Amino acid sequence: MKKVLFALTLLLSGISAYSQSIPYTNCEKCWLPDTLGNHRVVLTFSGSGKIAKAIIPWRRRDNDPENKRIIIQDGATSQKITNVKTGNINRETGEIYFEPTSGKGTYYVYYLPSKNEGRSNYPKGVYLKPEITASTDWLSALSSATAIPLANVKEFQSIDGFNTFYPMEVIATKAETDQLLSKHTGEDFLVFPEDRIYSIRMTDDLPQRWIERGPQSHFDGEAARNENFAFQLGLYALRDLQNVKVSFTNLTAAGGKVIAANKLFCINNNGVSYSGVPFSKTVDVTKGKIQALWCGIDVPEDAAPATYTGKAIISINGKTAKEITISLKVNSQLLKDGGVNEPWKMTRLRWLNSTMAQDNTVIAPYTPLVVKGNEISLLGRKVTVNKDGFPSQIQTFYTPEMTEYSKTPNNLLTEAIHFHFVKPDGKNMVLKSKGVQFTKTEPGTVQWAATSSNDTLKMEVTASLEFDGFIAYTVKVEALKDADLKDIDMHIPFKKDVAKYLMGLGQKGGYRPDNFEWKWDVAHKNQDGAWIGTVNAGLQYSLRDEKYVRPLNTNFYLQKPLLLPTSWANDNKGGITVAEKGEAILANNYSGERQMKKGDVLYYNFNLLITPFHTINTDFQWDNRFYHAYKPIDTIKAAGATIINIHHATAINPFINYPFIAWKKMQAYIDSAHDAGLKVKIYNTIRELSDHAYETFAMRSLGHEIYSPGKGGGFSWLQEHLGNDYIAAWFVPELKDAAIINSGQNRWHNYYVEGMNWLTQNVGIDGIYLDDVAFDRVTMKRVKRVLTKDGHPGIIDLHSANQYDKADGFNNSANLYMEHFPYLNRLWFGEYFDYEHNTPDFFLTEVSGIPFGLMGEMLQGGGNAWRGMVYGMTNRLPWSDGADPRPIWKVWDSFGMKGTKMIGYWVDTNPVKTDNDKVLATVYKKNGAVLVSIASWADADTTIQLKIDWKQLGIDPSKATITAPEIDKFQTARSFKLDEKIPVERAKGWLLIIK
Repeated sequence: MKKVLFALTLLLSGISAYSQSIPYTNCEKCWLPDTLGNHRVVLTFSGSGKIAKAIIPWRRRDNDPENKRIIIQDGATSQKITNVKTGNINRETGEIYFEPTSGKGTYYVYYLPSKNEGRSNYPKGVYLKPEITASTDWLSALSSATAIPLANVKEFQSIDGFNTFYPMEVIATKAETDQLLSKHTGEDFLVFPEDRIYSIRMTDDLPQRWIERGPQSHFDGEAARNENFAFQLGLYALRDLQNVKVSFTNLTAAGGKVIAANKLFCINNNGVSYSGVPFSKTVDVTKGKIQALWCGIDVPEDAAPATYTGKAIISINGKTAKEITISLKVNSQLLKDGGVNEPWKMTRLRWLNSTMAQDNTVIAPYTPLVVKGNEISLLGRKVTVNKDGFPSQIQTFYTPEMTEYSKTPNNLLTEAIHFHFVKPDGKNMVLKSKGVQFTKTEPGTVQWAATSSNDTLKMEVTASLEFDGFIAYTVKVEALKDADLKDIDMHIPFKKDVAKYLMGLGQKGGYRPDNFEWKWDVAHKNQDGAWIGTVNAGLQYSLRDEKYVRPLNTNFYLQKPLLLPTSWANDNKGGITVAEKGEAILANNYSGERQMKKGDVLYYNFNLLITPFHTINTDFQWDNRFYHAYKPIDTIKAAGATIINIHHATAINPFINYPFIAWKKMQAYIDSAHDAGLKVKIYNTIRELSDHAYETFAMRSLGHEIYSPGKGGGFSWLQEHLGNDYIAAWFVPELKDAAIINSGQNRWHNYYVEGMNWLTQNVGIDGIYLDDVAFDRVTMKRVKRVLTKDGHPGIIDLHSANQYDKADGFNNSANLYMEHFPYLNRLWFGEYFDYEHNTPDFFLTEVSGIPFGLMGEMLQGGGNAWRGMVYGMTNRLPWSDGADPRPIWKVWDSFGMKGTKMIGYWVDTNPVKTDNDKVLATVYKKNGAVLVSIASWADADTTIQLKIDWKQLGIDPSKATITAPEIDKFQTARSFKLDEKIPVERAKGWLLIIK
C-alpha cells in the first residue's frame, strides 16, 4: 500500500507544507474496480449494536452524488452489507447508516461504483443508481434509534495512484470558498501559482489545497541548466475576464546574470501552428471558473548557478493587472535536451511550439523541381502552366508496369483546366489574363500567380507545386460590379484512355461509370473530390474554400464533418458531373446560379495530386516481411519476418499514441532486434490520445485547440477526472487505457514530430505503423524527414479500416489518405475490406496501392491468397486467420523474386494471359523464367488455357515447362503441358513457374 498523506511535508520546490487529519492512500490491487469502482473510504468502528453512522467529508468533484450507489463492505468478511441507508448526500459530505456486521473493525464504503456497457473497446461507463437493500426490521430499528455510535473515517483510498483525486481534485467546500471570496471582494481575479507536478485539473471547483495555501503573489522553483522548466498560474475569476495575457520580465540574479524575458512563455497565449505559422490565442474566463495558464522557462545552458528573480504580469482587458514574482533557483546540474527524458516534469511542453522539419526540403526518392519557361518537371511528371495560372497540360512518364520511367509522356488532359463564368443567357463571360508570373522557385516548392479580369469580375489565382506532385490552388473571384451568374464552374477535361478508373464522390474504387452526378452532403458524407486515372497516370482533386478545416475520421466524421464550401456548394446548388464530352471525359465542377454584389469575394480553391508518385519498389515487397505483434525476437526471426510492428497495448508500448512511458523497455527490445538483423516499428499516430499522457491537463487548459468538444462519457477515469466536454475513443480493458479524440490539426502535431524525432534518435525505432491518420500532408512530410534523418530507414506503413460507411462519411480509404501516399512504404488496407465479393478493379484502385507507386497487404479474414498474389500481396503474420503467408514467402525465395519485373494483368502487353476475362494473370519475370499468378473472379469453377507470348518472355517454347510448386493450403504440386487446359476453382487460382 502506497500512502499519499495530506499530512506529509511537501518538499517539492514552491509548495508549502500543510496538513489534513484524513490521509489519502493508494491501495493497489486491494479490490476489483470493475465491480466496485475506483474509490473507497476506510471506516473504523469501535462501538456496539446493529447500527453505525458515518459522516464522510469526501469533497467530491462529481455532480449529483446522491444519484450514485453506495456499497459498503465488511472488512473482515469482504461481504456486502445489505442493511444500509443514506442520509444527506452531497458533494461535500455523505451521511451513511449501516449495520456493522462484524462488530468492531474495518468497513469499506465504495462511492463511485460503475459498470461498462456497450462494445468493450468503446465502453459506456454507467454509474450504478442507488438501491434499497435494507430489511424492514432494520430500517424500523434505525428510525427509532436515539443514540447511534459513529464510525470514524480512517482514510480515503484509490485503486492506484493514477485514479487518485489527491490533491488537485479534492474540492473546497462552499463555506471555504465563500470565506475566501469575502477576503477579496474588491478583486477581479485571484492567482494560485502551482508546481508542474500537480496539474490543475478542475475548472469549476477550487482545490482544498488552494484554500489551505491561499492566493499567492510569488512562485518559487528550482531548475537545472538547459532545462525546459514548466509551472502553472492558476487563475480564479471573480468576474468575467476578457483577453487574459501573461507577459514576463527578465529574470535577474546577483552580479548582472540574466535569463531574458524571451526565454519565458505561456502556451495559452502564444504558439506556432502545426504548419509553422505563429499565432496568438484569446483567453476569456467566465466568473467562477478556473483557468490554468501553463508557463515555461527555457533555462539557458550557460546560465550561471544562482537564484533568478523576475515577474509574470497577468493583464486583462479593463482590469487591474497582477504581478507574480518568479524566483527560480538554477542549480549546477546540466541537462541534455532540456530534460525531455523526464516528461512527467512537463519538460516537453515546448514541443507544442516546435518548427522542427518545417523547411520543405526534398525527401527521397523525389528530385528537385526544375522550371523551364512555363514547364515544371518533377519526379516522373511534368506540369505546364497556362497564362491564367491553371495547368494547360499534366504529364506522367511511367510505364504501365509501373516499374520504370518512360521517355514517352502520358498526357492527362485534352485541353487546359479552366473556369467558366456563365451569364444568364448561357454565354461565357470572358476574362482577360495578364499572364502568369513565377514568384518562388525552390527545389521543394514552385509558386506562381496570375490575374484575369473584365469590367465585372476579377479572378486572382495563386498556386504552388511541391516536389511530390501536390498542387494547391487559391482562386479568389471578386465582383467589380453587381453580377448575375447562371454558373461558375471548373472543367477538368481528362483524356479518355487516362480516365479509366474513378474513386470518390460516393463511388467505390473501380472502373469509371459512363456518367454520373454528385451533390454536396457534408452532414453525412466526407466527400469533396475524387481520383480519376489509370495505373500510370491520374489526378486526384478536391474542392475547398478559404474556411476549410480537416474533419474527423475513423468512426467520428459525423461529430466534426466537413464545412460546406460557400463557393462550390452555393447552398447546395453546386455539384459534380463526370461524363463523356467530345474527345474528353469531362469532370464538370459546377456551383450553380448566384448573384454577386460589388465587392463580394468567393474562393474557389482546389487541390490536385498527380499520380503515380514514383515507381513501384517490388524488391522492398519481397525483402521486407512484416510481423505485426510483440513477440520474442527469436520467434519472429524464425518465422521469416524482417520487420516487427509493435502495436500499442503491449509491454513496451502500452498506451495508445503515447509511446514514451515504457521507452527504456522499448529501447532494449529494439537493440535486441537490431542485433538479430531485424527492424522495429511502433504504433504511433494522431487521432486519439491516451489518458495516460503526462500533458493531458495542460492540453485541456487550451480549450478545444487539441481535444475535440464532445458529450463526455466513456470509461470511468475519463468521467471522474475530465468531467465533460470530450469525445471518448479507443479503450484497452486489460490496461485501463482510455483515449480521447484530438480536434484535428493543431499543436499536438508539433509535439508528435518532436516525439518521433526523439524516438528515432534515442530509442532507435526504424519507422512507424499508422492506424488511420488524422493529420495532413504537412505533418506527414515532417515526420518522414525526422524518421529518415541521419540514415535511419524511416519505414512507414498505413493501415486503414474501410472508411466507406456511415460513421466515416462514405469515403474511400485510398482517396482519404492519398495525400500521405508519397511518404509511405506499404499499405495495409485490409480491415472490413471484402476479398471475396469485390471486383479486380476495386482491388487495384482501393487496396493494392499500385496506381500510386505502392504495394500492400491483406487483412480481413486472412484475405484471398490467390487474388492477393496478382497484386503481389500476401497477408501479414500473425494476422493471418489461418492463411499463413509463409508458404508463399517460401516460393518467393525459391523462385528468386528479387529483381523480377512485375507485369500486371492490367498491362495490355502482358505476355501471359488467359482465355477467360474473369481469370486474370500477373507475371513476375526474370531471365529464363517467370512466376505467373493466376486468380479467378469467375462465378464457378472453370478451366482456362494460357495465351503466352513466348518471344516477349524470352523463353523457347520447345524447351519450356509449366509447373505448379507444392504450396501448403494453396495448391498441390503439378505439371501442365503447354496447351493443356488448367482447372481453376472458384475464387482461387495458381502460382505457376514457366522456364
